[in-house]
Amino acid sequence: MTQIAISAARSQLGDLVRRAAHGRETIALTDHGHVAALLVSPQVIEDLEDALAVADYQRRKAEGTLGDGIPMAEVRRRLGLKQK
Repeated sequence: MTQIAISAARSQLGDLVRRAAHGRETIALTDHGHVAALLVSPQVIEDLEDALAVADYQRRKAEGTLGDGIPMAEVRRRLGLKQK
């Protein structure tokens, strides 16, 4: 993870955002030597959210607390996908 002081980041913000967005590099913005914020790609956040959703599903399945699901045919209908 790259660390850069907020004061130095001001003049490089465009480049730092592009590095985070396209290079999937995490940029830590520091304030007096302490990490104050992170610049990360939206894809990284989406991947984390997906991983959390899968982990939650697996936990609920293991606990037996999933509840009723939605039949695949209904999911396909709602999404406008071709029925099999």
